[in-house]
Amino acid sequence: MRNKETVSAGAAQWAVDRIRTLRHLVTDRPVSLYAASVLRIGYGLLYLIFLLREFPHRHEIWGPSSPWTPTLARQLFDQTGWNSILTLSDSHAYFEFCYATSLVTSTLFMLGWRTRVMSVLFAVVVISFHARAIFMTDGGDNLILLMAVYLVLTACGRRWSLDARRGRIRAARTGETPEPVRSFSAQQLRDARITLTTVVHNCGIFVIAAQVCFLYGSTGLYKVQGATWGDGTALHYALNLEPFQPWPALSHLVDEYPVLVAVACYMTVLLQVAFPFVLFGRLKYPVLALLLGLHIGIAVLMGLPLFSGVMIVADAVFLPDRFYRSLGRLWRHTTPRIGAGSRGASHGPESPLVPAQPGPVLTTTPSSTVQ
Repeated sequence: MRNKETVSAGAAQWAVDRIRTLRHLVTDRPVSLYAASVLRIGYGLLYLIFLLREFPHRHEIWGPSSPWTPTLARQLFDQTGWNSILTLSDSHAYFEFCYATSLVTSTLFMLGWRTRVMSVLFAVVVISFHARAIFMTDGGDNLILLMAVYLVLTACGRRWSLDARRGRIRAARTGETPEPVRSFSAQQLRDARITLTTVVHNCGIFVIAAQVCFLYGSTGLYKVQGATWGDGTALHYALNLEPFQPWPALSHLVDEYPVLVAVACYMTVLLQVAFPFVLFGRLKYPVLALLLGLHIGIAVLMGLPLFSGVMIVADAVFLPDRFYRSLGRLWRHTTPRIGAGSRGASHGPESPLVPAQPGPVLTTTPSSTVQ
């Protein structure tokens, strides 16, 4: 009887410790600030390139003269619940204004200028263009739409942004000035705001990571059910689809090696099914490298650069902040330093673009998946 009580007490203590660790992980400090910034830069850049690429065809896709007219789009909105700022007016001038504003918004979001506001505007832009021509979207459009919404929750402007640079300059100017004495209520309000921002950011990062895991896992399980993936011929048929042959000679050249095609089929399924289970160990690094090669192959062989770019950027959330800090140090060591200010700002373990995050320090080690 005493042994059972001891086991029960030990299990209860283990559960309490895990809950306490999870609470510290969520509330003590924001995780994956560099990864969030990479997602901001990547998706802002990809959508800017997308809008610029479709600039000559913007009227046929989203404009008032599109075959899918604003009236038809509004009728579909009544059924689907979508909405779009592009359908608020049928004026060509209004559409051009919206398109120009979308280009500016994507650029400023990528650069991290007033990121809190720009993240909301960027999400509105992506939702509006997605909903306006929803029958012309694909998997890449769907994922960038979800990521744009999730990034609204994150503090994606804390690193590698104009906001971070402005904060560093402000901190340098006021570094020798003593902080004004705050009242107890003001200090409590400030601490509550910091905690709330941290919790919302961390939850946003966890949701992004979960979304990518569900995407890979469900895609891999769906492929397992297909006969062509089971016998290793799925990529053979994909390589011979005319709409997915940007370079037919290259597609036919690859298709001449059936063993290589079959191995690529099996590796694709294995990587996607195993992806959610390898994220808590070092095995995730070779898996991420193989997935990078997979997406590059899709971009080159099937002519889907936007989809591949969206997936590559999404995978970046699983790389720890120490990886991005090492990239920053490597960049500073391999590029010429301009001016004494740059030399002085390059010291320290954190990015020179932003002061240290206020608030308590995490005393437990966060998960390597999204740290």
